[in-house]
Amino acid sequence: MDISLAHVDYRYQVNTPFERLAIQDVSIDIPAGTYMAIIGHTGSGKSTVLQHLNGLLVPTEGTVTIGNREIKANQKNKGLRQVRQKVGIVFQFPEHQLFEETVEKDIMFGPMNFGVSETEAKERARHALVQVGLSETILTKSPFDLSGGQMRRVAIAGVLAMEPDVIVLDEPTAGLDPRGRKEIMDMFYQLHQERGLSTILVTHSMEDAAMYADQIVIMQQGKVVKKGTPVEIFSSPAELVQMGLDVPEVVRFQLKLEEKWGHKFKQIYLSIEQLSAAVAEVLERGGTS
Repeated sequence: MDISLAHVDYRYQVNTPFERLAIQDVSIDIPAGTYMAIIGHTGSGKSTVLQHLNGLLVPTEGTVTIGNREIKANQKNKGLRQVRQKVGIVFQFPEHQLFEETVEKDIMFGPMNFGVSETEAKERARHALVQVGLSETILTKSPFDLSGGQMRRVAIAGVLAMEPDVIVLDEPTAGLDPRGRKEIMDMFYQLHQERGLSTILVTHSMEDAAMYADQIVIMQQGKVVKKGTPVEIFSSPAELVQMGLDVPEVVRFQLKLEEKWGHKFKQIYLSIEQLSAAVAEVLERGGTS
């Protein structure tokens, strides 16, 4: 499912003394099957953009197109329920949204709310639980008897049980240790590939943006300031630093290595494996002198 934002503005608390322009003239195209990361500081407009992707917010100017459905400013926009069925959002700390008495009922809630039969909802719950790496044996347990990591996976299974075409991730690894973060991000990437999902990741992690995304959008003060592939984005580290953003650790290491050796590599490398291979190639050619 293709998604596009065309010249979108959004103002909070319109016609009040607290009116605030959150995003301005935002245009982003997300073709079906894309893995896009949206990065930027807190307050840059990332989360406001995210809430336009399934009609939680309606633009005050501009148009959001989700599949064949347009959501326009100053119009009655019908059919948002169907949009929300196809675009699933995993918010920060999704485990806080668990509320049912069993894991199975919690996962079934979304599908049944959209008219899926109880039998099919149960099958979806079982399948979604397996997809997030949990055993079917916990279906009858209370979600509140699980570990924090298990609760998060159950909440994610509830989104997957809706069988969305698009999944939007809002800092999905917040609060997790490095191992837990990698496990969750690898899981999402595997789902992205296996199910052909469009995936939009809102993140502060430059490592996650570099490792998983096909395209990156940088936002600053409510505007899109740069778009490109991870290599294109991180090939200008000085520009990112000027924006107050970080660069992936492997890029920082490469820059220090270039400075120490007085040797410029052919490109910016985004994984330690790629950089190691480039270093080995340089050494095989006789060093850096």
